[in-house]
Amino acid sequence: MTMASSKKKLEGLVAATITPMTENGEINFSVIGQYVDYLVEEQGVKSIFVNGTTGEGLSLSISERRQVAEEWVTKGRNKLDQVVIHVGALSLKESQELAKHAAEIGADGIAVIAPFFLKPWNKDVLINFLKEVAAAAPALPFYYYHIPALTGIKIRAEELLDGIQDKIPTFQGLKFSDTDLLDFGQCVDQNQQRQFAFLFGVDEQLLSALVMGATGAVGSTYNYLGKKANQMLEAFEQKDFSSALNYQFCIQRFINFVVKLGFGVSQTKAIMTLVSGIPMGPPRLPLQKASREFTDNAEAKLKSLDFLPFTGLKDRNLEACS
Repeated sequence: MTMASSKKKLEGLVAATITPMTENGEINFSVIGQYVDYLVEEQGVKSIFVNGTTGEGLSLSISERRQVAEEWVTKGRNKLDQVVIHVGALSLKESQELAKHAAEIGADGIAVIAPFFLKPWNKDVLINFLKEVAAAAPALPFYYYHIPALTGIKIRAEELLDGIQDKIPTFQGLKFSDTDLLDFGQCVDQNQQRQFAFLFGVDEQLLSALVMGATGAVGSTYNYLGKKANQMLEAFEQKDFSSALNYQFCIQRFINFVVKLGFGVSQTKAIMTLVSGIPMGPPRLPLQKASREFTDNAEAKLKSLDFLPFTGLKDRNLEACS
C-alpha cells in the first residue's frame, strides 16, 4: 500500500475555488478565511479544488500559485475535509515544483491537466508526463483532470485509465470535465474493482453522471449553489429520483439562463460576489470583468429561482424551486 491509497477518499461535492483579486489585479488573500467559512457553513461544501480553471490557476505566476495553495490549506485546517491542489502547467519542471510544494504544505491531493501547447499526441506520452509530476509528490493522491474542450487533448479518459496504476501508483481518480457520458461511463465500468474517485465536472449534468456511477463532483457552481446540489445528492442517495431530478432542473434553469448571456470564469466571480457578499474582484487578463448588465440579470434570475432572498414583494415566483 502506498501512503496515498490509505488516505480518505475524495467524494461528494468539491468546490472549484475562485481566486479573489483586488480591483488592480493582485490576489486578495485576506478574504480566503471568510470564504472557507462560507463554503462550509452556508453551502455545506467541505472539499475544495484549488488553482484550477475557475481559480484562474494558469493565469497566476508560480509563486502566486504556491501562496494561494498555502493560504487555502492553512485557512482550511480543521474545517475542510480535503484540499486538492491543481498543479498542472505547460512546463514539467514547474508542475513538479508545485506538486512538491503541495506535499510540503500538507495538501490532501494533487491534480494535473494535460499540457496543451506542445501536446502529448498519444496516451503513453501523456502518462509519462503525468507520472513525472506524480513522482514529485509520492505520498499524495494523484488525480487526472480531463478537460478536452480547454486543452484540445482528445485522448479518451477510459483509455488513459487502462493500466494507469501500474505506471502511476498514487493515481486515485479523475476530474472528468466533459459531456461524453460514454467515455465517463466506461471509466467507471472498467474500473469497478478499483477504489477510484470518479469526479464529474459538468455541474448542469451531474445527475446523469451519478446514475453512471460518479462518486463526487468538482465544479464552480458549488461555490454558491452547493446547498441545492447537496439536496440533489441526498435525494439521489435516498433513491428519491423525482426530487433529485427537480433539483437538477432547478440548477439547470439558472445555468441555462447564464450560459445564454455568456458564462465563464469572470461571470462566476461576479455571481459569487453577489451571493456570498465576499468580494471576488475582477478576473485577470486575458479575461474581462463581467458586465453590470450580466450581474443584474443573474441577480434577478437567482431571486426568481429562490436562490437569493427576495427583498420586497412576498409573493413567491412561479419559477421558484421547491
